Amino acid sequence: MAKNTHTYESIFADIKAGQFSPVYVLMGDEPFFIDQITDLLINSVVEESARDFNQLILYGADTDAATILNAARRFPMMSNHQLIVVREAQLIRDLELLTNYIKNPLQSTVLVLNYKYKTLDRRKQLAGAVEKVGVLFESQKIPDYKLPTFITGFLQQKNKDIDPKASQMLSDFIGSDLSRLVKELEKLAILLSDKGSKRITPELVEQNIGISKEYNNFELVKAIATKDVLKANRIANYFAQNPKNNPLQMTLPVLFNYFTNLFICYYLKDKSDNGLMAALGLRNVFFVKDYSLGLRNYSAMKVFRTISSIRETDAKSKGVGNVSVSDSELLKELVYKILH
Repeated sequence: MAKNTHTYESIFADIKAGQFSPVYVLMGDEPFFIDQITDLLINSVVEESARDFNQLILYGADTDAATILNAARRFPMMSNHQLIVVREAQLIRDLELLTNYIKNPLQSTVLVLNYKYKTLDRRKQLAGAVEKVGVLFESQKIPDYKLPTFITGFLQQKNKDIDPKASQMLSDFIGSDLSRLVKELEKLAILLSDKGSKRITPELVEQNIGISKEYNNFELVKAIATKDVLKANRIANYFAQNPKNNPLQMTLPVLFNYFTNLFICYYLKDKSDNGLMAALGLRNVFFVKDYSLGLRNYSAMKVFRTISSIRETDAKSKGVGNVSVSDSELLKELVYKILH
């Protein structure tokens, strides 16, 4: 069942509906989506009682194209399909030799190639053949600013909701490690079920994930947007006292993302809430307020200089032009530069 465009959601929906493609090439920088799709195929294509005969897991370092072809051309035993999963397929040197088979694959075989952290060369025949008869899916990293949207969507699948502040706290604290993020979300969802509730609150995150609802990157951005000098310095001092949970390398990307987005806002014709939401890819008007305040409190030139200061601080934190200043002092210095 070939399509021109495959999304993670559409692939999941097809598999759950029992509509399998004969070939899946799952490639790209984000392993989470590759693993999720592969796991769903493993649990869906072949019934558990028939997996000993009809399910094969291979590893790129230990196999080659000939072995894969021999397995793929076999017919299933007492089952409608056989499943062949090749993990670490990027390590197979002669992978292009699969092209002729993929042009005319056995419909009873579901062949899955995990091609993590790399992408197939779309100029070569193999990629084109996969696109015509199967699924060629590129799993891409989720930008930090889209993490709250991912969190909301994931929880909606579990019939749960999340407070926007709680969502931002989680995305700022955990970042784009989706496997870890999902584990924390699943833990919170279980806690909600135990409490008979459906909405994750900042308090629940604070109590169970170890993030302070008052002293976190979300609140730091808010304090900076409003030019609340006292609150911003309190948060910077808290980070200095709790460096393990609040490392500088987690804070700098959040500040960089905020000010680069703010810089974009200056060049928008439509600076209404809806205009800002559309331009920045925000799903909730809750997040627009910080940008509206930033537009009032910072000039375009100040934002430009702040972005430069954040980059400079990042370089210093990695030892460039700095041998003695601690991360906590670097953050305090940066906050001062931003607010003055």
